[in-house]
Amino acid sequence: MIRLLGRARAQSAGRPGGPRGRRRSDRVRRVHERQAAQHIPGEPVDRRQRGGGPGRGPFAGLRAALGGRSVAGQVFLYQVVIVLVLVVSAVGALLLQVRHDSTHEARNRSLAVAETFANAPGTREALTGPDPTAVLQPRAEAARERSKVDFVVVMNTDGVRYTHPKPDRIGKRFVGNTGPALAGRSVTEEITGTLGPLVQAVVPIKAPDGSVVGLVSAGITTENVGGAAERQLPLLLVSAAAALAFSTAGTALVSRRLLRQTHGLGPSEMTRMYEHHDAVLHAVREGVIIVDGGGRLLLANDEAHRLLALPEDAEGRHVHALGLDMDTAELLASGRVATDEVHLVDDRLLAINQRPTDLQGTPSGSVATLRDSTELRALSGRAEVARERLKLLYDAGVGIGTTLDVTRTAEELVEVAVPRFADFVTVDLAHAVLTGAEPEAGTTLRRTAFGGIRHDVPLYPVGEDITFVPSSPQARSLSTGRARIEPALGQAPGWLAQDAERAAQVVEYGVHSLITVPLRAGSLLMGVVNFWRSEKPEPFDPEELALAEELVARAAVSIDNARRYAREHAMAVTLQRSLLPRSLPEQSALDVAYRYLPAQAGVGGDWFDVLPLSGARVAVVVGDVVGHGLHAAATMGRLRTAVHNFSALDLAPDELLGHLDELVGRIDQDEAEEGQGAAVTGATCLYAIYDPVSRHCTVARAGHPPPAVVRPDGSVEFPDVPAGPPLGLGGLPFETAELDLPEGSRLVLYTDGLVEDRELDIGAGLERLRTALVQAGTGISPEGTCQAVVDALLPDRPHDDIALIVADTRALAADRVVGWDVPSDPAAVGRVRASVSRQLTEWGLEELEFTTELILSELVTNAIRYGSGPIRVRMLHDRSLICEVSDTSSTSPHLRYAADTDEGGRGLFLIAQLSERWGTRYTPDGKVIWAEQVLP
Repeated sequence: MIRLLGRARAQSAGRPGGPRGRRRSDRVRRVHERQAAQHIPGEPVDRRQRGGGPGRGPFAGLRAALGGRSVAGQVFLYQVVIVLVLVVSAVGALLLQVRHDSTHEARNRSLAVAETFANAPGTREALTGPDPTAVLQPRAEAARERSKVDFVVVMNTDGVRYTHPKPDRIGKRFVGNTGPALAGRSVTEEITGTLGPLVQAVVPIKAPDGSVVGLVSAGITTENVGGAAERQLPLLLVSAAAALAFSTAGTALVSRRLLRQTHGLGPSEMTRMYEHHDAVLHAVREGVIIVDGGGRLLLANDEAHRLLALPEDAEGRHVHALGLDMDTAELLASGRVATDEVHLVDDRLLAINQRPTDLQGTPSGSVATLRDSTELRALSGRAEVARERLKLLYDAGVGIGTTLDVTRTAEELVEVAVPRFADFVTVDLAHAVLTGAEPEAGTTLRRTAFGGIRHDVPLYPVGEDITFVPSSPQARSLSTGRARIEPALGQAPGWLAQDAERAAQVVEYGVHSLITVPLRAGSLLMGVVNFWRSEKPEPFDPEELALAEELVARAAVSIDNARRYAREHAMAVTLQRSLLPRSLPEQSALDVAYRYLPAQAGVGGDWFDVLPLSGARVAVVVGDVVGHGLHAAATMGRLRTAVHNFSALDLAPDELLGHLDELVGRIDQDEAEEGQGAAVTGATCLYAIYDPVSRHCTVARAGHPPPAVVRPDGSVEFPDVPAGPPLGLGGLPFETAELDLPEGSRLVLYTDGLVEDRELDIGAGLERLRTALVQAGTGISPEGTCQAVVDALLPDRPHDDIALIVADTRALAADRVVGWDVPSDPAAVGRVRASVSRQLTEWGLEELEFTTELILSELVTNAIRYGSGPIRVRMLHDRSLICEVSDTSSTSPHLRYAADTDEGGRGLFLIAQLSERWGTRYTPDGKVIWAEQVLP
């Protein structure tokens, strides 16, 4: 109501004064007068009446109430007078009641004492004795004191006293009515006796034959009778005063509250307030209806009459008798709570709010407000549509492009658009887009994604190649680069020409409208998106076309990003596959199996290799370049190539890692100078050389996890290999560790992706690897061990590449290795040749006798001539025939071309021509010159 009053004051100072309005005003005023007599108005809003201003204390409202000019003041005075009268009346009535109760108690006690004494043993006998007073006086006084009465008098039938509290009264006549007692009845009376006003009882003393032989009287004076009431009088007065004070305080609080509620208004002012309220109520542009608990209309303002078309005599009639529609009448009659409940009344949409009026003890019923929301509803509908479209675009921005997969991105577009925008959505992309390439102009597309409210629609299925005819909406959209609407597919000849039979099935299915939008990324046309409608009878409109274009434009960016990623990923995969070893070289020292598992995030930089070395030795290397993508793959290829080159020099593992560290540092420096900023810091490497003759393995690592060794008895250990810094940091030398690996041992190398991830530290990962190797045992092949380790340790979604190498060690048989010490004497060359000839005959290699003798003759001669002793010759019969000559000199021979006039310089040239390969490797004690020949 207050809100309505405020709105009315802002609109008008009164209401129209027509005859109908005046008649209604009279009726409303009478209704208000009846309601004002039934309840107190609600809490006011005006703070000026709450005693908060300057010079007004917290009881300023009470002082104003005492003035008596306001309704609150009059109520206060009336209530104080009423309370005072009630308190005085209550005190008087209580005093009278106390006095009456005391007199009644005195009568009962006097009668009881008299009867008890009259019937006491010895009383009758004492009356016939010589001196009744001497016997009865002590008994009477004792009975009086014990019974709390004022006197006990015994007398004869003539009324002469035998006993009395005052002895001088003994022998005198009794004052009172003794007639009934002489007649044999007890009597109680109030008289003025010798002790003053009193209440007394007279009881006969009867002989056994029933005759009266004497009388007994007991009594209490009036002074003692009223004493109890007088003793209670102070308590009663205090209680009355307290009740009066509390009642007055309560009345003051009630009056103060009433003062706040009525704003200190007097009766005439309240009358004017109700008149103003009536005027405002009928001036507001919102219908107001008050209905009582029985469904009878008590009040309806002018706006309610207009909105509901109520008759003139509507007030006082039941709402069901007003001609309203059933739903509206049921709502008004029910009195239930309603908030902005919309009802159609004639051609208006009315928003009805209804609240009960009996929430705080007010009369039962309900108040309803009615607001014409026809235009507002239309605006709200358009706003809701706009909000839904904005929400659709927002969800598209969030839900499309969550992966860098072209097909999945197209499917996400379908999931966002169905069924919120279209009943069916299809996405057709060029073949080149699916592979990451840039598509060429053309109308042949592949259906990549499909979604709809049902799955039996006769559209082209996913995976089918579609060649659109030039007249089709899709072909026109591709040629012009603009979206198109086909509002009526059954009457679209260009679309029907695509596939007449299928088009007829689609139209018969219920699909009637189409929007086709090209998927564009700049000037690149990647395909089209088709939105089909079947459920709504209305065709797509231009506003929906604009929304479809915006939706597809956002999806096109994500699809193009996925296409570019697919292209880069394909290039990285191609590069990586070309850089990783496609097959392992043949060698006899190790039985090797491996696994390479790329991460789901893309191509990484993990790599491995197996490199045959001179002297039947084998090098095994594994490395890791941090990062993913082309740069990581390219860096991995550079490092693998460098390791190949360095291993060809037969360098020790620590020296090789040192050269590799310098190379990575130069790569970082070159890229930093070019401004690319793609450093290789974070690359790790482990390099191991196994010698099948000595069964020793030399290992060095640069920031890489340590190798695992499975002994022939099945035990697993992680050797203590010194951990150098990652490649590229420099500053610290690398150290090697010598491992003794008996034949049948198993060497396991891996990258950190196998034993470490975001939820698992490397310590726990190494323990898991140990457990997997122990469970795998030594009875299975390296291939089976690889699979067992991968099954046990591979995470569900690997975040990093994994490289794993399992190598079983082999030993070269003792009868395949021979050696001789050679003195520094040219004559010893002949003896060496003879020994070689015998050994080759023993091995069955007579065909290599001539070339081998020639090679060793040249090598031994060079060692005697240019080297220093001791000199040793060794031959190994492996997959090839290996001849080695070692000395303690660090001078390495160089191949050169001798001139026609030179007498020497042709030895190494002959060795290079006769052997498969040859070279020099350095040892801690000198060097070894070796040559290999292919076995026949």
